[in-house]
Amino acid sequence: MTKLDPALLTLLVCPLTKSTLHYDEQAQELISEEAKLAYPIRDGIPIMLIDEARKLA
Repeated sequence: MTKLDPALLTLLVCPLTKSTLHYDEQAQELISEEAKLAYPIRDGIPIMLIDEARKLA
């Protein structure tokens, strides 16, 4: 499991709402609570595409 650089997390925002993201280390996702989307992290690289995000319940 790859850890995300904390400095990178401070720079990233949700591309849809521009809100802050929360890192779910176990799921390897960046969570946008405002947009109710989870952006995947693959091989240590956040995939910040709305079409790639998983919708949260």
